[in-house]
Amino acid sequence: KTCADKVIYIENEKLGHFHSEYYQEALSSIIRERKPTLTVFAHSSPTYDLAPALAVALDIPAIMSCADFRFENGKLISTNPVYGGKINAEYSFDTSNGGIVTFLPGSIPVEDSGLSGEIEKIQFQFDKEFEEKRFIEFVEAAAGEIDITQADKVVAIGRGIKEEENMQMIKDFADAIGAVVGCSRPIVDAGWLPKDRQVGSSGKTVKPKLYIALGISGAFQHVMGMKASDTIIAVNKDPNAPIFAVAHYGIVDDLFKVVPALQAKIAELKG
Repeated sequence: KTCADKVIYIENEKLGHFHSEYYQEALSSIIRERKPTLTVFAHSSPTYDLAPALAVALDIPAIMSCADFRFENGKLISTNPVYGGKINAEYSFDTSNGGIVTFLPGSIPVEDSGLSGEIEKIQFQFDKEFEEKRFIEFVEAAAGEIDITQADKVVAIGRGIKEEENMQMIKDFADAIGAVVGCSRPIVDAGWLPKDRQVGSSGKTVKPKLYIALGISGAFQHVMGMKASDTIIAVNKDPNAPIFAVAHYGIVDDLFKVVPALQAKIAELKG
């Protein structure tokens, strides 16, 4: 999708792999010259290092981990999850001299704005070397047996499953509807499922046709990884669980009653 008037491509072999000092030096030069109202990054491990240092070097404000934003009277006002996503806080800064924000993955939808996307190449030369640290190698994480980001159907389980021995019931239900099993962070922390099954800002971002959330309260970090799903069904016995705010369909009941009932109905329909 074309979402920019112009794409600036900075050419220098030292930028081939992420190195915060070289990236900071190159971007500082471009930002000082172009004077953008806002410099935006996806919130990630590299930008968690780069964005604050860049703000200090340019003497401009920065807000990290934004979930949403708006402009009012020349100010950027961001919405940020705090206290583990239980509440949101708003922060702001004046954009007259520019500013930096990082956005949580999945928080801002991508839309095709029909812009040209013209590519401008810039040959950049560094005035000094940064030898305090250097790139050694890129180690790719081992791929899991299932890639949940490619699944059409995901059944995700949270702390509502209570005990590890109850996981088999969820796996059987997922198999019955042709889905893969995902989870929220507490399940990974307990060691009941591997990290590659975790959905959320610190796990995978998924967009299946069907996402069934079982016993998941809906902390902001989890919602960031699944809210773009085509259809979301939530099952939780707490009627005030945040997951219902993003669900298309909700069942307020105990998952240990709902899942067996659904399995029985599926078996009946299959004959």
